[in-house]
Amino acid sequence: MRRITIDPVTRLEGHAKIEIFLDDGGEVKNAYFQVPELRGFEKFCEGRPAEEMPRITPRICGVCPEAHHMASTKALDCLFKVEPPPAAKKLRELFYCAHMIHSHIAHFYALAAADFVLGPDADPAVRNILGVVGKVGTKIGKEVLRHRAYAQEIQALIGGKATHPVCGVPGGMTRPMSQEERQEVVKKAESCVDFARFSLDLFNDVVLGRKDYVDLITKGPYGLVVHSMGLVDAENRVNFYEGKVRVVDTEGKEILRFTAEEYLDHIGEYVEPWTYLKFPFLRKKGWKGLVEGRDTSLYRVGPLGRLNAAEGMATPLAHEAYEKMFETLGGRPVHATLAQHWARLVELLYAAERMLELAQDPEVASKEIRNLPSETPREGIGVVEAPRGTLFHHYVTDEKGILTGVNLVVATVHNHGAICISVKKAAQGLISGGEVNQGLLNMVEMAFRAYDPCFGCATHYLPGGMPLEVAVYDSKGRLVQRLRR
Repeated sequence: MRRITIDPVTRLEGHAKIEIFLDDGGEVKNAYFQVPELRGFEKFCEGRPAEEMPRITPRICGVCPEAHHMASTKALDCLFKVEPPPAAKKLRELFYCAHMIHSHIAHFYALAAADFVLGPDADPAVRNILGVVGKVGTKIGKEVLRHRAYAQEIQALIGGKATHPVCGVPGGMTRPMSQEERQEVVKKAESCVDFARFSLDLFNDVVLGRKDYVDLITKGPYGLVVHSMGLVDAENRVNFYEGKVRVVDTEGKEILRFTAEEYLDHIGEYVEPWTYLKFPFLRKKGWKGLVEGRDTSLYRVGPLGRLNAAEGMATPLAHEAYEKMFETLGGRPVHATLAQHWARLVELLYAAERMLELAQDPEVASKEIRNLPSETPREGIGVVEAPRGTLFHHYVTDEKGILTGVNLVVATVHNHGAICISVKKAAQGLISGGEVNQGLLNMVEMAFRAYDPCFGCATHYLPGGMPLEVAVYDSKGRLVQRLRR
């Protein structure tokens, strides 16, 4: 049995590795996606005052602290039984749209684009963001940085900090926006809409304009048939900040629709001994293992999961892009994992359009942004759509508001089963006859990279190291070659 180890996998937040086992004929017998980290956030939050959680949980990682901040703040609304004023909800959503823009730009241009702009088998020394800029030109590179900066500036304006926000409190927000600040956000939002449209045009030229890339997306070893989950509004349109959780089956039929408070009735978590990451599954289906197909209990979250679970977008340009994507790929739902990148750009346009709508609403600058809580806390659950997928925060306290139980179900955990199957299918579809090179291994990594996984919030590891070592063994377990970076 020959063993190939990719450790760590690249272009993600956190640590993970892939173990690939080849039989004596050089074919992939099995492949494992392993997370050798242990998260401890839930445990060490116990004993803390609940109102500290929106300031603690953003420190889980620097990739999506705004998502944890908003999910935590909404959990406190539920915990203290207080409804924020309309202006506070609008201000929160405006802040959150800026976060989605910031994150989606980062993933598409810095983490995913290199595989398509430069090619999946390009020299690793240039297969990165600098290589992308070198290929597409510094003008586009400057626009990428400019619009990420716009999103950061809006997050800092509303959140108090760009990376670890402090704006959300039970029942509302800490600081109103002025009318002058609102007008400045309008200008930046207008520019973000234009940039999102440009990004979709770029994807159309660079990816959809090449038959080999289209075949890779639609006919390659990246298909995965599982259910889809995402937040939707009353019209079943994508919503990042509020709504109900909707799950559609492998054929696009709604099978579940529930509130955040009902999540434990519908989602279970299974544990395997070879990874610290749990496997969420649909209780209605029962745990079926790491299998795909109509009867699977696994589901997908994130951009593709959200668009599959919805029936449209709530803004006109994004809805047009939504319809084009599904028409091109054969209808909803789409099971092509690499279509995550296209879905991410559709969401980028939606976030920019929605941010502009909110910024143009004078009420978002109202000073009526908080209702003070008066109820005794006991239990609260909040949900938002993080850039990577559905995020639940669940808190239980004593009568003084001191935490006695914490549960965080993050996007990458939801996607864990889908990621594992995707990696295995990619390895089996790409590696044959024992032939392995860095290009093929990178294409295996593309299977998980499409999910934009973040293991900083899914798990935690001490002391944390970043070695890269690929070890190749023969059928008798003898080390044949070891490559280090």
